[in-house]
Amino acid sequence: MNTADIARVPNKTLPAKSSVATYRLPGGGGFLWAVAISPDRTPDIRVQTLGALGVIDTYLKNAGLDRTRIVKAEVVVTDHDNKPAFDEAWATWMPAGHGPVRSFVQSVMPEGDLIEIIITAALPAQRL
Repeated sequence: MNTADIARVPNKTLPAKSSVATYRLPGGGGFLWAVAISPDRTPDIRVQTLGALGVIDTYLKNAGLDRTRIVKAEVVVTDHDNKPAFDEAWATWMPAGHGPVRSFVQSVMPEGDLIEIIITAALPAQRL
């Protein structure tokens, strides 16, 4: 099995889980998948959202990408009533006209975690 086209960044606390994975298509391009929570899990949903988005920014930058390359976002929260506060933070972060397909679901999460964001971003085709 050839895994040279897949790169993974292990989760620091659970190495059997990846925080970021990229897959390069044989003809160029590919995908980046990443999951993020806020580094500080004491603030409210808006601040935790911005913290998680900051982590995503780092993942994108490390891959040579920006927010416009995100094609899908899955948002998991502990309370669906927090959607307006999330939407406000998201709108300040995502460039207008580049919003990805996005879902927003409620789930039980570890104590202190209010939000987890999973993204899929498109890697550009390789230029000759």
